Amino acid sequence: MSSELFDAPEPEARAESRSAGPLAERMRPRTLAEVAGQAHLLGPDKLLARLFEGELSQSLILWGPPGVGKTTLARLLAARSLLRFVPFSAVLSGIKEVREVMAEAAATRKRSGVRTLLFVDEIHRFNKAQQDAFLPFVEAGDIVLIGATTENPSFELNGALLSRARVLVLQPLAPDELVALLARALEDVRGLGGRVRASRELLARIAHASDGDARRALNLLETAATLVRDDGELDEATLVQALQRKALAYDKSGEEHYNLASALHKSIRNSDDTAATYWITRMLEAGEDRDFLARRLIRIAVEDIGLADVFALRIALDGADAWNRLGTPEGELALVQVAVYLARAKKSNAVYKAYDAAREDVQRTAAEPVPLHLRNAPTRLMKEAGYGEGYRYAHDDPAAKDEMKCLPPSLEERRYFRK
Repeated sequence: MSSELFDAPEPEARAESRSAGPLAERMRPRTLAEVAGQAHLLGPDKLLARLFEGELSQSLILWGPPGVGKTTLARLLAARSLLRFVPFSAVLSGIKEVREVMAEAAATRKRSGVRTLLFVDEIHRFNKAQQDAFLPFVEAGDIVLIGATTENPSFELNGALLSRARVLVLQPLAPDELVALLARALEDVRGLGGRVRASRELLARIAHASDGDARRALNLLETAATLVRDDGELDEATLVQALQRKALAYDKSGEEHYNLASALHKSIRNSDDTAATYWITRMLEAGEDRDFLARRLIRIAVEDIGLADVFALRIALDGADAWNRLGTPEGELALVQVAVYLARAKKSNAVYKAYDAAREDVQRTAAEPVPLHLRNAPTRLMKEAGYGEGYRYAHDDPAAKDEMKCLPPSLEERRYFRK
């Protein structure tokens, strides 16, 4: 592997005015040695490390949350592979711009033999048809495509594109990785150049408030540093002022939405009231739709508690009504109370399983006529046709419960509930 990608740059090459842009941009890694995290991809003999050792020929999809190095890795790969690097934003561009870039890439390769590394940020913003525009140029070898996405590629990218690219999953940075990054930013001349000091404990506070996002961590450090005089030290009061309240990473229509909803549901199913309180609070603090939460809790009451506690459904419905009547902030407490009640309630999925089994029977068996003795007979003609004949009124005839059949003949012995 080329050593210059791992060696620290010379001081004069690193020297940069603090006014040259945000701290996060100034501290963007220029070598692989400066990349924080992603040891599962960049460690010895790992996949991405091997790509840096040879020529980059396969297109990649970098999937991970914000601030974990997707753009940085694309730039470093382009530099290592000696490819022409063209950054492209799916937010700012449309299909017309895509075709122009593709045509230019093809012309460049024909003219000079140099291929283009096309980096498409937020590639999931393109619809499936727009994504098809890349395919001919990827197949012809005119471009190597690196797409960055925060969304699950299985849902957001079309199958043809996924079959031609390798998906690499990037992980949020661990707190200790962020602390090391922040400590370097404090001292590096590209960063704060020693103008401000901070204890490791306070850097850890920033790291934990950043949820694995290096960009957010550096932005928070920069905000805090603006509140400290030169040669000063960041203290607790200043940090609290800078942090204010962290914004939780959350997409109310994306994968994280469903991950958290699943965590809440499964915690309640597992009767863990502490976990249920944590997950519903996290969703509320992130701005989750309160009506969605109310509906989810009603579903849990039916699906996972059911007949074991017949009051659970009523509690969930009352909680939804309380939210609608009270609104924010008092209504949220009602939803949390429902979550705790459901977690503590006895559990039964008997009705849920019975419903599934009945649906399967309906789908796999013929739609047999309703037995004559169960049919209503409001007219003389229907009575003469035998409707209602042989019906036994269970209130007056207790033996009917065991002796009178109520299922179609082919399902007479079927049972959905255990006695």
